[in-house]
This record gives sequence, C-alpha cells and structure tokens, in this order.
Amino acid sequence: MRAVREGDVAQLGVLFERYHGSLFDFFCRLTGSPTVAEDLVQDVFVRMLKYRATYRDEGRFATWMFRVARNARADHFRRRTGADEALDSALDRATETPGPALLLERGRDLARLRRALTLLREDRRELILLARYQGMSHDEIGELLGVDAGTVKVRFHRAIKDLREIFKRLEEETPDHAV
Repeated sequence: MRAVREGDVAQLGVLFERYHGSLFDFFCRLTGSPTVAEDLVQDVFVRMLKYRATYRDEGRFATWMFRVARNARADHFRRRTGADEALDSALDRATETPGPALLLERGRDLARLRRALTLLREDRRELILLARYQGMSHDEIGELLGVDAGTVKVRFHRAIKDLREIFKRLEEETPDHAV
C-alpha cells in the first residue's frame, strides 16, 4: 500500500489479488448477498485508490482496509432502503463428508445460526464476523473501532452470549421439520 500511496497504482492489483477474497467473504456474510458483496469489494478498492494518501504506515494494512470497507458498507446501506438481507448460505463450510442424518442436522443448525445472526444487533454481528471469519485479533478490531482491546473482548463476549440466547430461543420455537 505504501507503493500505491506513492503513485505506483499498478500495485493495487497485487493488493486486490491478496485481499479480495477475504473482503468478499466478510461482505457476503455480513450482507447475505454475493451480488452486494461483489459491488462492495469493488467500491473498497476504488476508495483505496482514491484515498491512498490517507494510508499511514502504522499498524496492519488489513485494519486500514477494513476501516475503508466498513465505511463503504455504511454508505451503501445509507443509499438503499430495506437493506437488511439474510446472511449467505455459505456461513459455514463443512470439511468432512458426513452422512445424510448428520447433514440434515447440520443444515438445521446452520439455518438457525444464520437466522440468529440476522436477529443479532448489527454491531455485534459485525464483531463476530471480524473476529471469527476474518481472524482479526481483539487489538486489531479495537484499532478498527477506535476502542481498546479490553472493550472489544467484553463486546465480543456479549455478542456471543446474545447469539447463543437467540439460537436457543429459535431452537425452542422452531420444530425440526420447519427449519
């Protein structure tokens, strides 16, 4: 990014190759729409080029990039009405080949988890996605959000607790065949 900031804009292609997948995954899980995610990824890289002079060589590049991403997402949804879409079905990827009964059970659990995430407050959902799916540390998330790591840890704990409660409530309210 230093090279891009200094005028070597061709290096943005290297950054795109390295980071477009994680940005797409973040946006897809946050918005529930691959189409919206693709648009937002493109917007982030346009903004990175446009605002390259604001990049400071302090901290991790990914933290700055996700700050740009959060702003792009906020602007996108500010322009749209009714933008609260369901999370993508690719919320979780199984790495083994389970039998049909286990697949059915996992499918039901994943459906409940997706639903629980959509019912979770947006700030808490975003925190879970940054930590669990983007692998950001509490320090990095704190830098992104402008709070200390201890505050992130507390907020993350509360977000997981709320998610667990919503998941359990959905499990009690929804018979298995209705999921």
